[in-house]
Amino acid sequence: MGSPQPGGRLGELKRARFWLSRVTAPESNRGRARALVALLALTVLLALGYAYIGVGTFPVLSVIVPVVFGGLLLPPRTAAVVIAAGFVVVVLEDLGIGDGVVHPGQYALLAIVSGIALQQSVDRERLGLSIGRGEQMLIELRDRLQLQGDMPALPPAWHAEVELKSAGGSSFGGDFIVSTLTDCGKTLELALVDVSGKGVEAGTRALMLSGALGGLLGSVPPHRFLEAANSYLLRQEWDEGFATAVHLTIDLTSGKYRVSSAGHPPAVHYAGGSGRWEVVEAEGTVLGLLAGEQFGAVEGELGPYDALLLYTDGLVEVPGRDLALGIDKLLGSAEHLISRGFEGGALRLLNDVAPEATDDRAILLLWRS
Repeated sequence: MGSPQPGGRLGELKRARFWLSRVTAPESNRGRARALVALLALTVLLALGYAYIGVGTFPVLSVIVPVVFGGLLLPPRTAAVVIAAGFVVVVLEDLGIGDGVVHPGQYALLAIVSGIALQQSVDRERLGLSIGRGEQMLIELRDRLQLQGDMPALPPAWHAEVELKSAGGSSFGGDFIVSTLTDCGKTLELALVDVSGKGVEAGTRALMLSGALGGLLGSVPPHRFLEAANSYLLRQEWDEGFATAVHLTIDLTSGKYRVSSAGHPPAVHYAGGSGRWEVVEAEGTVLGLLAGEQFGAVEGELGPYDALLLYTDGLVEVPGRDLALGIDKLLGSAEHLISRGFEGGALRLLNDVAPEATDDRAILLLWRS
């Protein structure tokens, strides 16, 4: 086979992009032109309505309608034309082409609405989004974050449940989980992460970080995972670029596991033989603060009828209350799982311990039957 020509595939991509832009750009421009003509025509019709029918039928501030749609549909310069036309109509009405009188408050209201509409147009133009596309992107981001929490299919006798809830009922949050199976499905590796902030403000950082950490799982040795995550966060240089995390690697054949932590609340291990929940305390510094940090690890074994509980601080932390008290409350609720069974336990624990918390919450319940 001959060697590929330099720039062959790249050249094809560039040509495809060029012709795609040639096809889509005229359609976009024609759509904007049609919207501009329609909105200007509506403005003129409203002006004629003021002049010949009267403000009783056509209130003078009805020019707000084309102004708002101009901000939603048009780029800033074109939207400014519609806004200017609206002001011209109101001024002419005030000067006597109709039978109404325009009050200063009406001018102020039109100016405020026009400013908001123009700002929307500027923001949308800066992002390169058409109307509705911004909302669609937010929906896609939310769905992608939720998909990150899906656990891989586990072998028989192994079960896992994940529950994520954002602060204030928001669709976005800073808590997420990434997981994968390695060694031909014999090893489960996962990380539960709590990004600084909460709700929407932490959602974008969580999305970016979840993609990066998801790529690290299975790509770096498990004992180096938190070190690699820490280095990545430091490179981002975010203003609030820190996060806590707990990393779990478990052999699904033997049940032996390794838990390491970066400033995260401790994991909890339920031993079926003794019927007790025990805290698994692994120490480590928060991610994104200091370079070259080492992260401690604790090893254990999950036998038949055992369970492991991972969670974020939103589940156990309350301002003004010691964290240990929150963990005790969680363990008290977890006692009820022993008699009722672990299935559905993650959601029950979240609702029992922190149903209306002001922080993002996440919980993972892993058990072996």
